[in-house]
Amino acid sequence: MDQQSKSRQVTDRDRFLTFALAAAEILVETTPEGRILFAAGALNSRLGRPAEEWLGRQARDLLALPDRQGFDLAFARLLSRDRLPPTRFRLANGAGTPVSCAGLRLLGRDAGRLCLTLGALPAERPAGLPAPSGPAGLWQAAEQTAREGGDGRMLGLIELREADRPLIPSPDAAARIRETIAGTLGSEDLASELTPGRYGLIARGGSDIGALGEAIAAAAGNGASVATRGLALEAEGLTPLQRSRALRHALACFSREGPERLDGEGFAEGLSGCVAQVYARAARLRQAIADRRFQLAFQPIVALADRQPHHWEALLRPDPETRAAIGGVQDFVTFAETAGLSEELDWAVLAAVCAAARRVRGARIAANLSGLTLQSPGFRDRLLTLLDAEPLLSHRLLIEITETAEIENEAEAVRTVEALRQRGLLLCIDDLGAGAAAFRYLRAFRVDYVKIDGLYVTAATHSEQDRNVIAGMVELARSLGARVVAERIETEEEAGLMRSLGVDYGQGWLFGRPGALPGRGQAASPLEPSVPVP
Repeated sequence: MDQQSKSRQVTDRDRFLTFALAAAEILVETTPEGRILFAAGALNSRLGRPAEEWLGRQARDLLALPDRQGFDLAFARLLSRDRLPPTRFRLANGAGTPVSCAGLRLLGRDAGRLCLTLGALPAERPAGLPAPSGPAGLWQAAEQTAREGGDGRMLGLIELREADRPLIPSPDAAARIRETIAGTLGSEDLASELTPGRYGLIARGGSDIGALGEAIAAAAGNGASVATRGLALEAEGLTPLQRSRALRHALACFSREGPERLDGEGFAEGLSGCVAQVYARAARLRQAIADRRFQLAFQPIVALADRQPHHWEALLRPDPETRAAIGGVQDFVTFAETAGLSEELDWAVLAAVCAAARRVRGARIAANLSGLTLQSPGFRDRLLTLLDAEPLLSHRLLIEITETAEIENEAEAVRTVEALRQRGLLLCIDDLGAGAAAFRYLRAFRVDYVKIDGLYVTAATHSEQDRNVIAGMVELARSLGARVVAERIETEEEAGLMRSLGVDYGQGWLFGRPGALPGRGQAASPLEPSVPVP
């Protein structure tokens, strides 16, 4: 490049910065994955770190923790449409400064970059594309923080008690506690009731956990006390997957049985202690998979327009002995991933689904594949060999891509998705909205369907915020050519609302509980709890 071209390039950059910063305080350029390549503006004064310290970090880190899930959805829309209209979020600073965030894909030689501008707004309640509320928001933020290394944060778990027994607060006390939590948190903290009388907090340092616990007890009144546990979201020696899986197990144990259960699961030694205990149980789990100690039940997914079944989803149910040894249905899946057995479990379940698909004509069956399995070349080759030998299976199966374990080798996962599409398989991204990764998968993979996480469906009938999130997901999916499924529909009100928001298909007890495929014998009791096959 000659000197004149260099001078012109510098001038263009200066003009661009001047124009961008005239309407905003902060300007960043990112990769399509959201990693910051360039930063300028009031980063030091607003966020306490100079621009150069933000290079290489994720753009979502600029925003307050509760708003990051909403930003993930907004960023996914930017990727699909090349622009993001002004959307309200809050900065990750003590004041929680409201900002307007807008985005644009650059052109020409910078076509691989996206530009984001952030400008301060009057202090108003954020709107636009909000983060999920309640327990879902806390679970997602905790898992994402753990995946990303913890960043010095703690997960605080607080149980309300009376005379050393769990206490479920009265409606009046519960309302006071919610007001107390909202008034106690800093802008970078996040807290929510997980189940009645049990609360979670994400904050820096352990002192905030004790302070919030005391405030909750005072709001409950009548001599109530609390029991607390703190877990560091940092854990040296663990992979991001292991950290997030261990954390999900901790939240599930606490929500079901309170803080004492955590000690029995190894959490007295932090997240690492839980992972060590999981590996100690891996041999028992491997044998359970090898012996096929599970059944499948099938739940219909129907078209909301006419309520006719479109396909069925296979649901995993370990036998009672395995449940007692491993710790329940979700633990069966989680332990398989953490212990490195997800491919073995996925293949065992897929073999059972294929057997059902061979017996029942005209019934397409969905089987979930975990992110770990999707990126495995060995599993891909094995599955393609099966499909090439039995081409009819491609028209009787549907693959749901789950993010129970986040995909790390995206290139291999894309190869698997494209190879399956070439053979005529339909694909779906499961639980859109349950975590940040699903939005990245929607950008990376060409799919036919997306399934909205049931937590949004449950909340949407009384929460405008969650209705807005669902509408944004539907718009994003349709712009990418995908149809939308909403799960966990249990009432006519929920079904009607989902249809009004543009959702195409529904799944839930309103349309049928898990059981046998049409025309077959009973697969399993429809009254027992079930979870998707990984």
